[in-house]
Amino acid sequence: MTRVLMLSTDANIFDETSDVRERMKWYGSVFEELHIIVCTTKLKVKSEKLKVSENVFAYSALSALRFLCLWEAYRIAKNIIQTINYQLSTTNCVVITTQDPFEVGLVGYALKRRFGVPLQLQVHTDFLSPYFWRESLKNKIRVLLARFLIPRADGIRVVSERIKNQLKTKNYKLKTDPVVLPIFVDIEQIRATIITTDLHEKYLQFDFIILMASRLTREKNIPMALSAMMSLIRANRRTGLIVVGNGPEKEKLKVKSEKLRVDSNVIFEPAVGFETLVSYYKTADVFLLTSNYEGYGRTVIEAFAAGCPVVMTDVGIAGEIVVDQKNGLVVPVGDVLALTQALVIVYKDEAFRKTFIELRDKARYIKNYHDAVEKLIH
Repeated sequence: MTRVLMLSTDANIFDETSDVRERMKWYGSVFEELHIIVCTTKLKVKSEKLKVSENVFAYSALSALRFLCLWEAYRIAKNIIQTINYQLSTTNCVVITTQDPFEVGLVGYALKRRFGVPLQLQVHTDFLSPYFWRESLKNKIRVLLARFLIPRADGIRVVSERIKNQLKTKNYKLKTDPVVLPIFVDIEQIRATIITTDLHEKYLQFDFIILMASRLTREKNIPMALSAMMSLIRANRRTGLIVVGNGPEKEKLKVKSEKLRVDSNVIFEPAVGFETLVSYYKTADVFLLTSNYEGYGRTVIEAFAAGCPVVMTDVGIAGEIVVDQKNGLVVPVGDVLALTQALVIVYKDEAFRKTFIELRDKARYIKNYHDAVEKLIH
């Protein structure tokens, strides 16, 4: 069986309660071994080797400086590959997979060149969106990195048909067709979760509640939702927007809500646990996503699984899973008027609020993940 070396930037693997850690255990169940190297500046304690499960191991490439994290990740990965090759007396049993085609993708490519091992690049972010390019100098550098690395990878895993199609439209010269495999969401677990917190009971001042669950970062474009609230409040003063999440834009968003005079109708809550968030999905009237770009849109799937109707911008899985006017409402990125009109439709049409869809099961998802990696060996 294949031994997989994963390069990541998600420090949640070191949190025993995180869904990321649980997902790594699933992945490990279909491989001989899974070694996860996390390039991070966030951890307080360095872990040379953490045993996540019987055959899944995590390592922290820890440094205060990003480029030193990358060097540390390369050093750890090199030692793992050399150890495995020595133990098995072979050089073709390791596959490298990186969780982005940017910085850690570059480390993966260096290892591919050094050891001749297959490389899979994962694409979780819609870096081909013009909004991604405009956002920062760092993003421009990442786009250029991806343009260099993607044609040199042996396999590409993307999280949506949107990204797959854009790679073809932009004429990326790929060795193989990208495999579309989203982040898994345990639909049955969400449906089975009992409501512990009812938003309408928690916020009695609102009779129509809009829920957002998101990192509070620029690309999520939460100011778009705040602007829409101005018109919604005029139509119904008892409309409430609950924004759940943490991030660097939080204080700016609070100031923005005050300037727009919607602060009495907008509640900012910190990130909550899984059961509480599912309760929020199940008791909100509509779930809202206003991002400028998304690779996928996991919270949208979670909302669907909980039976909560969705209004979203035309990003990620819009058009693929969320089809406008059929099982959700999709509006152009940045179009506040269209967003306001969509939310009014949901407010007035109670039947629409009961729409949700069927989604894939875990066993099929894990098999698809295994096949996408195993294909690189053969």
